[in-house]
Amino acid sequence: MNKTVLLTGFEPFNKETINPAWEAVRSLAGQEGEGYRIEVRQLPCVFGAAGEVLRAAIDELRPAVVIAVGQAGGRVDLSVERIAINIDDAPIPDNAQCQLVDQPVVAGGPAAYFSTLPIKAIVAGLRGSGLPASVSQTAGTFVCNHVFYSLMHQTAGRQVRAGFIHIPYLPQQAAAHPGAPSMALAEVVRGLTIALEVALSTRDDVCEVGGAVA
Repeated sequence: MNKTVLLTGFEPFNKETINPAWEAVRSLAGQEGEGYRIEVRQLPCVFGAAGEVLRAAIDELRPAVVIAVGQAGGRVDLSVERIAINIDDAPIPDNAQCQLVDQPVVAGGPAAYFSTLPIKAIVAGLRGSGLPASVSQTAGTFVCNHVFYSLMHQTAGRQVRAGFIHIPYLPQQAAAHPGAPSMALAEVVRGLTIALEVALSTRDDVCEVGGAVA
């Protein structure tokens, strides 16, 4: 039986008309590889509601791997997130015009969770395939981090590998943000495919430098 891989991407937000995360994720819907099948879900860019949609998908699909994907305009590569923190501190309103400040994602929850994806093996696989990639030490404090923390809280203690990847703008978005880096959709899709296949095939993460100078 094929293992289920769940990929999620957000709806557009902050006046953008597209979200590269959803464009990439939806292009992989229903695809199958060696021993796996991909299911996808779009998440609202809304505090609370995004976590609820994610929880329902996990309960329905019981995936072996979950990778949530989000847009990070200004980033230059595929950023594989290491840690989710228990705080919502929004620099802008979400799509429901809610701007949470200094609120926990989960009241009484741990301060943080680490990704259970083999993050350094994924970065190595991406770089080895000619894609720019790095370990990221922060997923921010907006809805992306909210979903990342919710995901790790929901899957804690389950036999699920889970984590979050931030991606750059698509070229058509970067055209409206002069100087902003971008990545072609096909390359993002290729990168996500590599990431999920590494997550399925790698038991122990590699030990190599992935830190950053503050």
